[in-house]
Amino acid sequence: MPKSTRRAMFGSTNKGQTVTVIEAPTRYSQRRKAIIAFWVTLFTVGLLTGTVAAHYMHPILGGLLGIVAGVVLGAVLFALIVAWPVLRIIWHWLPEIGLSLAVVYGWTWLMSATPLWLALVLVAVGVGVPAAFAKSRYWVLAPLWCLIVRHRLRMCFAAFIATNRTGTLPLILLARPTPAGERVWVWLRPGLSIRDLEQDGQVQKLAVACWANEARVTRASRKYAALLRVDITRREPLAATIVSPLPDYVPDDMPATAPVSPALPPTGVNLVDVPAQSLKRSPDDNSAESRPRRARKPEPPADEYDASDYA
Repeated sequence: MPKSTRRAMFGSTNKGQTVTVIEAPTRYSQRRKAIIAFWVTLFTVGLLTGTVAAHYMHPILGGLLGIVAGVVLGAVLFALIVAWPVLRIIWHWLPEIGLSLAVVYGWTWLMSATPLWLALVLVAVGVGVPAAFAKSRYWVLAPLWCLIVRHRLRMCFAAFIATNRTGTLPLILLARPTPAGERVWVWLRPGLSIRDLEQDGQVQKLAVACWANEARVTRASRKYAALLRVDITRREPLAATIVSPLPDYVPDDMPATAPVSPALPPTGVNLVDVPAQSLKRSPDDNSAESRPRRARKPEPPADEYDASDYA
């Protein structure tokens, strides 16, 4: 297979093999869109700006100002469209990039502000204390699981979930921890719907890829069908034993003979007897409801003949 002489964008060559971050079809598609957007912006902005500026200055100067404004805005739009695949990658790794910068600059500041032994002690305390307790360990690991789930979902969309015709993957939005796992918001691109995730057991594949017990996909907005919510369940918070606080409200001077519910029924309770209602009618009660109804004489069937007709 001949080696490609074309240099890959954001890639490196090693023994004839090219490693790229952005695929060639995506790069060519973005470049074509950027060129079209540049010329459309140049024509539209230049025409509008030149028309408005011609009322306040010489028409030639107004036209030149419109061309300059169109070129500047078109170049900005061209750069954004061309750099959009790179911006997507930065968005995908933005939490990790921010965390890495915080660790590096935080350690540099700590080393410059304190002695080495004190810096090591502070780091050991800051790492060891949260790892020693379950609750603090949960609050540290929960955000890390959110970062892992975002990357796992993106891998799932790229691997076995159908994309649109242009191959554009859904946009993974924010993720936050929940008592049962994680919750991630996803924005679908044109050509995809929630049915693409619900068919052929795709949701269970999401759970397997995210190392979870279960995954549920629902709509996150009644207004926008493209906004979905993926709930990743990796633990059952209701299955744990919960100590009831009700015994703490029982007074200490409770007598030993007090009834206990529901094991023992209440004793010593005097209920007022309810008098039985009298079924006798008053002689003055002559209302229609109180009078007994007379039985009606049954009518003969309609098909029964009369014997007098044959006399």
